[in-house]
Amino acid sequence: MKHKLLVMALGAALAAPAAIAGTVTVLTSFPKELTTAYKKAFESAHPGITVEILNKNTTASVAYIRELPEGQRPDVMWASAPDAFEVLSSFKLLQSAPEVVNKSAPAKIGNYPLNDPKGMYYGQALAGYGISWNTRYLKAHKLTAPKEWSDLVRPEYFGHIAISSPSRSGTTQLTVETILQGEGWDKGWTQLLQMMGNAAAVTDRSFAVPDGVNNGQYGIGIVIDFLALAGKYSGYPVDFTYPSMTAVVPANIALIAGAKNADEAKKFMAYTMSVPGQQLLFDPKIGRLPMLPYSMLKPPAGYPVPQDIAKRAKVQFNTELSGQRYPVVISLFDQMVTFRLKELQAATKSIHEATAALKARPNARGSELLAQARSLAYTSLVGADNVKNPEFLELFRKSRRDVVVSKQLTGMEQMWSEKARANYERAKQLADEARGLAK
Repeated sequence: MKHKLLVMALGAALAAPAAIAGTVTVLTSFPKELTTAYKKAFESAHPGITVEILNKNTTASVAYIRELPEGQRPDVMWASAPDAFEVLSSFKLLQSAPEVVNKSAPAKIGNYPLNDPKGMYYGQALAGYGISWNTRYLKAHKLTAPKEWSDLVRPEYFGHIAISSPSRSGTTQLTVETILQGEGWDKGWTQLLQMMGNAAAVTDRSFAVPDGVNNGQYGIGIVIDFLALAGKYSGYPVDFTYPSMTAVVPANIALIAGAKNADEAKKFMAYTMSVPGQQLLFDPKIGRLPMLPYSMLKPPAGYPVPQDIAKRAKVQFNTELSGQRYPVVISLFDQMVTFRLKELQAATKSIHEATAALKARPNARGSELLAQARSLAYTSLVGADNVKNPEFLELFRKSRRDVVVSKQLTGMEQMWSEKARANYERAKQLADEARGLAK
């Protein structure tokens, strides 16, 4: 009897890996509408293989992979932020899988390579970044639809804009980085801080912004295109535009180094790039731009053509540059915006009021004070020279598990936060004083 039980136990043990081998674990930031559609379609096309979705925002996904030892990591990384993949590649956490690439796809979108030149990650879809709005909301508030990022600094948009935090959303980080690359570091931060001063909210997840615009909670959202297009094509009173200062870049997919089920993972990756996998992107609940030519697919009438958007885009996105300063950008945004939004809003409201008062009743001293207020409120606490300093950048690449590193970074971030608070409070005081002189 014991012998029989031993044989049965051994048989069960031998059978277990086969069951595990039939599962592909996909780490992704994409919404369930997209992941559910791909899971269902892939499993139908590949009986015996199960897709397990592990949903985390992009920044958290990068940290998650870095923390896990080989053999315990998910199989596939799938997200919209190429710079996050660049970070993973730099830590040797991705594995080449050239056999999954669809050779019918173009080599570039505009001047941007579809696939990683080093072959560590691959373009699965395309994405642009822009502005969405609720048409009913704007009509009710007598607002015109914004077309450019620079429009969002205007006083009439105060309290009507929503954005997610780039530390919680890889797509928002790309939007922020696109503005920084397009305008230059210092000018870009000035524009971002002016826009954020008009913000009603900085949300924890990307989805909260389009959801809020769809239901009229917010009038305007700063979003990746597919989140807005999904709302539009699903019948919500929503429209979307690509500012000229935008970039069209790939949404990527990659095999994680040490993947337990590499063969099955490659099949899933290949499916997402196949004609059936690309056609899924047109689903109204998904609303993504495919990377395959439209001649191979059946797009809905009037659907955006990514090549046309890329031709108009003024930014040639530099993934390497973005990857180098990625942790600095997300940390600085949190300390100056996410955690100090109330103070930034208050300063911006006072600046708007002082600007209007001085326009109606000019005063030289008031104009001087207003200029000081603007400088305090809308100047980055980290200058362009700092983000060119390799030692400064390297500090942010180090693990926070190191006690010394953690202490250094925490101290610096606390300093930024307190300096931002003091600057915004002083800017409000100066703006209020300037308004008082407009008599």
